[in-house]
Parts: sequence; structure tokens; C-alpha cells
Amino acid sequence: MMTFSSIAVRELPIFPLPDVVLFPGRPLPLHIFEFRYRIMMNTILESDRRFGIVMWDPQTGRPATVGCCAEVRRYERLPDDRMLIDSLGQQRFRILDYVREKPYRVGLVEWIEDEPTSIDLRPLAKEVRQLLEDVVRLSAKLTEQPMELPPDVPTAALELSYWIASNFRGVAQEQQRLLELQSTYDRLLREAEILTTTRNHLAARTVLKETFK
Repeated sequence: MMTFSSIAVRELPIFPLPDVVLFPGRPLPLHIFEFRYRIMMNTILESDRRFGIVMWDPQTGRPATVGCCAEVRRYERLPDDRMLIDSLGQQRFRILDYVREKPYRVGLVEWIEDEPTSIDLRPLAKEVRQLLEDVVRLSAKLTEQPMELPPDVPTAALELSYWIASNFRGVAQEQQRLLELQSTYDRLLREAEILTTTRNHLAARTVLKETFK
């Protein structure tokens, strides 16, 4: 039997969102209130419960071409027909074309995955994990608030790269670039650069704070 993931190209309802980038394995709560997207949700709930999340690009005035499929896990209908959706990121995709624009976009998409590599990613993943721990520790010290990494931080390189990228805040364009990369090594390397810059900035602020106490 042909499975969802084995179909190379398929049609997928597209839900563009400004400054939102979904990654595989990451949750995304949604409040559906626009009429066209209520239609979309009612349609997908009668099929495989899957739709595509893509970041709306303000520069082009169109959705990005690479997004992440989401699956509805739970939903709640509100009295005025709005919906609260609990969704989870699945596979990444690239939009090849649009087969329909109204009442909502439906794209013809192909699934994309990270390319296989012979590089041992464990040392880099360990380094990135340590940088993440340093950032959390310095943030806690600077704000004088207890902080720690949640217990569900993945250890596998691919899943860790998605987890870290999904937790960057206020940098949707950078997240989109990370989503589009098809190399786990390159994604982790870029995240190491970002976390190193953040760690050094926090360390400098911590020193200044302690100096002027």
C-alpha cells in the first residue's frame, strides 16, 4: 500500500502565515477564524488532516516556496464556528505550482529531505547542545530567573537541528533559511554560529552587570 510519505508529489492545501515557520516534529497551535480557512479545515478534517504551513513573505507578497506539512491532532469548534487547532509538523515540502487560489490556495508540492552524509554529526550536535546550555545558563544568570532546558530536547542531530531552529524567536527569515537547507550539517553549523554570537553577547552583558553591582 502506498503511504503518505511515499507519494513524491501531491496536492496540499496551503495556509500562509506571517512570521511563522514550522519545523518537522514541532507543535503549532492555531486559531482559525477566516471563513476561507474554516472551509479548508472542514475539508481536511474529512480527509487526511494534513495541510501545508508556509511563511508569508512580505517582500514578494506571496508565500515562501518551502514549507512544512502539518497534521491536525486535536481540534475544538467554538460557538461562532471558529476553531482551535492543535497541529504537529510533519514533512517539509517545496511548492512546484498552485492548482487553485480560491477560496484557499492548493499547491502541487514535492517532499524534501536532508541529503545523506558520511559525516559523523554527533560531535557537532554535542557542541551545539553545549552552546544551547551555555545560552540558557547565562540567560538565567543575567535575568536572575531559574531557567533550564526542557527534558524533550532531542539528541539525534536532525531532530536537534529542527528543535533549535524552531525555538529561535523574532528571526522568521533566518528560520526560513534553516528550513530550506537540505544538509543537517549545514543547519547545525549555522545554529552553532548563531548560538555562539548569542552566548558571547550574554557573557559580555553578565560581566558588565557584575562589574557595576
